[in-house]
Amino acid sequence: MLSGRIADRRVIEAIAAVPRELFVPERERRHAWENRPLPIGAGQTISQPEIVATMCQLLAPREEDVVLDVGGGSGYHAAVLARLARWVFSIERHATLVEDARRSLAAASVDNVTVIYGDGSRGLPEQAPFDAINVAAAASGEVPAALTAQLAEGGRMVVPVGRFDQWLELWRREDGELERVRLVPVSFVPLVEEG
Repeated sequence: MLSGRIADRRVIEAIAAVPRELFVPERERRHAWENRPLPIGAGQTISQPEIVATMCQLLAPREEDVVLDVGGGSGYHAAVLARLARWVFSIERHATLVEDARRSLAAASVDNVTVIYGDGSRGLPEQAPFDAINVAAAASGEVPAALTAQLAEGGRMVVPVGRFDQWLELWRREDGELERVRLVPVSFVPLVEEG
């Protein structure tokens, strides 16, 4: 299912271990393992498994890491991250998806994810800094300063950037400085910053 681009054995095992069918609506379950995004409600989608795996591989979470997952959607990406890290805080702005994600995570026996209803563009300052930040919605201009501020020293962030021509970027904080690298063309729903 995953292309040769995914070389990290831990990521491959995490993807295989999380039952994606539990994170999609019942009408979509027959398509759960197709390598494509699927609708999950509220105008949102669950990312295709290969994109989730690519983002996890780039993020490279360690077993002791605390991860912030922005745009949590169905909870699937958080469930995969939870197999790679110590704890995941997942923020979603659609209340119905928050409840669905909590139910799906419980059904998948994932107990190291906290799903929060809120504005992911603000991050979660009370739990910061984060060793890794996964953003599953595209920043149309600049990546929100709140997110970069919450990235720990040595931390990594994977974020899609762009309004029409979107690229997945990897950000790293080293010696107090942020470096960013544009890597893979992608297509994500926009990251909505609430006033």
